[in-house]
Amino acid sequence: MTPAALSLDGQESTSGEARYTTLEVGDFAKLDLGRTARTGLPEVVWGPGKTPGQIAKIMLALRDRQSAVMATRVDPEVYEKIRLIEPAIEYDSFARVCTLQGSADAPPTPVVHGTLAVLTAGTADLAVAEEATITARLMGVEDVRLIADVGVAGLQRLLSRLDEIREADVVMVVAGMDGALPSVCAGLIDAPVIAVPTSVGYGAAMGGLSPLMATLNSCATGVTVVNIDNGFGATMSAIKMLRAAERLAQKMV
Repeated sequence: MTPAALSLDGQESTSGEARYTTLEVGDFAKLDLGRTARTGLPEVVWGPGKTPGQIAKIMLALRDRQSAVMATRVDPEVYEKIRLIEPAIEYDSFARVCTLQGSADAPPTPVVHGTLAVLTAGTADLAVAEEATITARLMGVEDVRLIADVGVAGLQRLLSRLDEIREADVVMVVAGMDGALPSVCAGLIDAPVIAVPTSVGYGAAMGGLSPLMATLNSCATGVTVVNIDNGFGATMSAIKMLRAAERLAQKMV
């Protein structure tokens, strides 16, 4: 089977199955347009290592094909150059995420039913959590709740929000330092817990390695762990969990 290949000007070659369709952008990118059909999650741009022009061209190429177009980990100085190329591309400097609204011809983003709660242990973890919440909303999660600064150094802060946290279908816990909060949450709630260790902490935190190891070694059951500072990846996992639950509910009707 030969995948379809398209150029940036929209000219198509012989079409293969939609889930294997690719899009050529200049001589530097081959976009995976079939990712949504295969995985339920669209193509997203990884910002580091790309020039401002490459990021802008890739996002514009996706605009007619995805209603959710985003680029992650884009530094402010890079965005200033992107903005000059395409002013329609918006930016959240805190989360370092670029977004672009799809065109009228782009297929709508399916609603992801359910509630995702995103907790942070401290205020310093918020940038990673914001990346997660922006991603979740852009990908169609209907109810995203950010609950900040509820770490174990003042456990009463977590306990005061426990009823709200227990309403969530998936709970993401973003924590640096000792990485203890995901384990505590998993011992108190029945929803899946996704731990996002962050690079926040003093020297012995080793850039996030210590909280990563702490969450991997969680005594509480039901904790899934993603890579250090990976709020984006955690959100994609949460979306798949929510969709699996929805499919199961439909089968039981």
